[in-house]
Amino acid sequence: QVQLVESGGGLVQAGGSLRLSCAASGRTNNNYGFGWFRQAPGKEREFVAVVNWSGAYTYYADSVKGRFTTSRDIPKNTVYLQMNGLKPEDTAVYYCAISVSYVGTDKQYYTYWGQGTQVTVSA
Repeated sequence: QVQLVESGGGLVQAGGSLRLSCAASGRTNNNYGFGWFRQAPGKEREFVAVVNWSGAYTYYADSVKGRFTTSRDIPKNTVYLQMNGLKPEDTAVYYCAISVSYVGTDKQYYTYWGQGTQVTVSA
């Protein structure tokens, strides 16, 4: 069983930056994928970014490409989402998640989820 704890959300002005952290407790295997998703009020949860276990592979949604960066600290068993150039439309609850034997964009393949952290970007 893996538990995920997110931190780092908050209120920021447009153009600002935030870094989200997602600490995993329990063993994580080298076939895991670590994804970030977000959900705005009244909208479906959508894919943001994913990184594989080694950190060598990353993939981003078009809406965040060039602004967000995800990375992984293996010794700390932690995943990060660095968000730069934030826009009001980035406002959402952000979730980290782990999938087994899958590194992709489809949330149905993610087994473990964090509790979510609120990111609010003011205009």
